[in-house]
Amino acid sequence: MGLPKIVVLGAGYGGLMTVVGLQKQLNMAEAEVTLVNQNPYHYVTTKLHEPAAGTLDSEHARVSLDDVINRDKVKFIQDRVTKLDVENKQVHLEEGEPLSYDYVVFGLGSAPETFGIKGLLENAYFIRNLDGVRLIREHMEHLFAQYNNREEKSDEPLTIVVGGAGFTGIEYVGELVDRIPHLCKQFDIPRDKVRLVNVEAAPTVLPGFDKELVDYAVQYLEERGVEFRINTPIEECTSEGVVLKGGEKIQSSLVVWTGGVRGNALLEEAGIETMRGRVKVDEYLRAPGYEDVFIVGDSSLIFNEEERPYPPTAQMATQQGQHLAKNLLALLRGGEMKPFRFELKGTLASLGRGAAIGIVGKKKLFGKPASFLKRANDWRWFFQLGGIGLMMKKMKL
Repeated sequence: MGLPKIVVLGAGYGGLMTVVGLQKQLNMAEAEVTLVNQNPYHYVTTKLHEPAAGTLDSEHARVSLDDVINRDKVKFIQDRVTKLDVENKQVHLEEGEPLSYDYVVFGLGSAPETFGIKGLLENAYFIRNLDGVRLIREHMEHLFAQYNNREEKSDEPLTIVVGGAGFTGIEYVGELVDRIPHLCKQFDIPRDKVRLVNVEAAPTVLPGFDKELVDYAVQYLEERGVEFRINTPIEECTSEGVVLKGGEKIQSSLVVWTGGVRGNALLEEAGIETMRGRVKVDEYLRAPGYEDVFIVGDSSLIFNEEERPYPPTAQMATQQGQHLAKNLLALLRGGEMKPFRFELKGTLASLGRGAAIGIVGKKKLFGKPASFLKRANDWRWFFQLGGIGLMMKKMKL
């Protein structure tokens, strides 16, 4: 018999922290660990809203896997996963040969949740990866450059619609309120000729968040020109904009959707029971009925004590990966796994370059102090991944 084979699918927060934990603790020739990822880099999902708005270079949100992986302990395969065959314990790839596993860690992330909105996938942009946010930035800058050079002059404002007022939506809007004045100055467009509209189907911005902090965020953004359409679902997205429930039409050449995610379709295709594509994992992060299939990140579903699902956050995925690495080591060494318990360390939402809101412990934070902690949290992630060297490199950027 050969060495036990652990195959980790996806270099997101959960998958990468699993790999980092394993390579730190594994002895040589103790297990064969393989990481499969479509790109040779990890992108920091929690920072994608910044390059999407053009307030930060996309390089800051990218970490080369060569800066993280110990190639003596981890084999990296750059390829796209096409199938998870749980019956034969194999992973099928687009280009390479199938990979056999003793344990598989599924961390391939999510897909956009469109809630059945007509035309959304065809006409909206999505903050999901580096290529996607580059397209958003380039398209937005093109719209500004084109505004005063149209053949047919019109008083119609340049309108950006952001669908969803959860964390990603609000953080993206916060970056836009910083970027839009600079674009207006650059392209000689009066600020009042640009509309920024945030549409949310729920009754409030940042659903489930502390009301005092939500009120602060809304006031801060409204003072900087953001129009909110709350408790108003989008019914259709077209090439000309969006149609809201009730019939209101907002003409826009840039619609960015941030309104939620669903689990990866490969899990459902594998015959694993899902809820909106996500799998209700057991206390050890396993798919129900499978002792060798672990799921971390956006495709996993964990409920709190009130039987409400935790949102799929980077903090959750990071803790899952750290914990799973320890449990896999225990399995390899004949020990016992320990149940996973999520510990909320705090919640922070950026409102742009100099402001944020959040709760750390029981303390509410507003403005610049919250913004500093938000940046410090990013630095902490880089430190967890690649130590002080990677953290200092990203801080300089």
